[in-house]
Amino acid sequence: MVIDFNNLNINNLHFQTDFERKIHSFLIEWLSDSQTVTVKTSGSTGAPKIFEIEKNKMLNSAKMTCDFLELYKNNTALVCLPIEYISGKMMVVRAFERKLQLIISDPSLKPLEDLHSEIDFCALTPLQVENSLDKIHYIKNLIIGGAAVSESLKTKITQTLQHTNTPTGIYETYGMSETLSHIALKEIHPEQNNYFTVFDQISIAKDERGCLKISAPNLNNEILETNDLVEIKNENQFRFLGRIDHVINSGGAKIFPEELEALVKKEMQNEVVFLGLEDESLGQKLIAVIEGKESDDLIKKIEGIQYEKSFHKPKEIIFVEEIPRTQNGKVNRIELRRMIERS
Repeated sequence: MVIDFNNLNINNLHFQTDFERKIHSFLIEWLSDSQTVTVKTSGSTGAPKIFEIEKNKMLNSAKMTCDFLELYKNNTALVCLPIEYISGKMMVVRAFERKLQLIISDPSLKPLEDLHSEIDFCALTPLQVENSLDKIHYIKNLIIGGAAVSESLKTKITQTLQHTNTPTGIYETYGMSETLSHIALKEIHPEQNNYFTVFDQISIAKDERGCLKISAPNLNNEILETNDLVEIKNENQFRFLGRIDHVINSGGAKIFPEELEALVKKEMQNEVVFLGLEDESLGQKLIAVIEGKESDDLIKKIEGIQYEKSFHKPKEIIFVEEIPRTQNGKVNRIELRRMIERS
């Protein structure tokens, strides 16, 4: 199904699938007289929350992304992210703001399966990209969000696109529900950058913990204090180190699991999550949880990695059939910890 936002008349549209009907419901809410819409957070770092967001601020966010990616009226976009969350809602709002042709594809691991021609814009999760590598050359501007893009996925993207003569630009996003999707992008292809670049009218700083503070008056009236530890390069660029609530304190040493996960994923394709489990002598014991069937080869790989510090090497390696994820694809560390502690 395609919605032409340049000539929008939802009364003439026939919504058939469950996902299409959810988009229909959101459009009714969006076109209503209410100044706000309801958004649910993913729950990847705590209990899901529901809150109201002003429509004019969502339009401000949409304009920032469309301006950065140079999206124009009648360009094509594809939405395949759950409409309950800000990521899916903002794809619709961007189409509304820029009068795009919006292709609807049910959220799945392979949302591009039926794509056979070029489109101008799409947003995917890393897991969706992993399962759609044969199609990403059709997308002129691809943003990847919901979770960090692993080094192994970046390599696969580069290998996939190096022999195609396409102008595909791919970016990792940084943002949250409170910033109405992303406020910064980091280029993955054709160039690979280490730092996120924030949009115009966004200011960044660090608090006393070393966590990112965001001033985005067009998106949120408050200064947003995150739990994301960062290195700030300049007033427009920063590097994400890890979440402060994920930091593992093992024997007095602070360990950033996201950095270890990025290192390990250069060597192996399996999903790997580092956790700290309570330990009498260390306070927290560093463990690595690997998704997949137990394998001596994988154990040797993870033990053979050249870690920067000796205490970065996991004290224990645990295999699970499937790592729990939230509905929009993020690793659910809280539920994973519960699983490990119950076993």
